[in-house]
Amino acid sequence: MNTIGLKIKMYREHLKMTQEELAQKVRVGTHTIEKYESGEHIPSTQTLLKLSTVLDIPASELFDDERITNDSILNQQV
Repeated sequence: MNTIGLKIKMYREHLKMTQEELAQKVRVGTHTIEKYESGEHIPSTQTLLKLSTVLDIPASELFDDERITNDSILNQQV
């Protein structure tokens, strides 16, 4: 289960924002947002920060146990 994707979708819908609108604001393609929401891809730490700003939520709200792993910790230190 990809809780990051579900959270992105939930907060986006709460703001009555389309995938296209979110993609424009985060500066990614609509297809990318679709992949995040479906769980096909997990956003980078930088993209998660952009998403949290656009969705007006703390970045920590998007993180889940799967995301806070070796890769995300290493990426934050780069």
